[in-house]
Amino acid sequence: MTKQQANWSPYDNNGGTCVAIAGADYCVIAADTRMSTGYNILTRDYSKLSQLADKSVMASSGFQADVRALQKVLSARHLIYQHQHNKQMSCPAMAQLLSNTLYYKRFFPYYAFNVLGGLDNEGKGCVFTYDAVGSYERVGYSSQGSGSTLITPFLDNQLKSPSPLLLPAKDAVTPLSEAEAIDLVKTCFASATERDIYTGDKLEILVMNASGIRREYLELRKD
Repeated sequence: MTKQQANWSPYDNNGGTCVAIAGADYCVIAADTRMSTGYNILTRDYSKLSQLADKSVMASSGFQADVRALQKVLSARHLIYQHQHNKQMSCPAMAQLLSNTLYYKRFFPYYAFNVLGGLDNEGKGCVFTYDAVGSYERVGYSSQGSGSTLITPFLDNQLKSPSPLLLPAKDAVTPLSEAEAIDLVKTCFASATERDIYTGDKLEILVMNASGIRREYLELRKD
């Protein structure tokens, strides 16, 4: 009789969903606050959003221990950048740094699926979407995490970005106003919470524009 033993894994998936939408002069980035493992909820009040710089916010789902490690590395690298250049890192620069950081660990990756949102040097909203090993793209909107398979088709239907193959290249920003984008994000999560057991409890929305950053919260289903 062969010996049965449990396979240990260095990874876990703590679920959760992130969404970001870029507009002409704003960026909305949001995530739910539920952290789970299997059929257990570990906490109902865990923020998946991390402000990396004045105009850059990262939302991360996946394995939250790896997410915390990644946030610490990016925070340290940004501090070094500030000492060397005497300024904050721009959002596109932070996007490249995040890509490099993930790719550096490609043989034992951070099990983290990230969306980076912010404002670029011209004040336009920008969203960068990633896989676990650092491949990234600038897009008008993105969703990552356990509810992304439900939310992405809905966003495609509502927003439909121009193809990157079209010439001349079009801006990857959505035509919505800031208030419309916030309402759309709320609708996304209200819908995903009904079908995805790893998404729920509370929605944390971060809105970034020329006047600064503000937070909004929305209660979601708790079952």
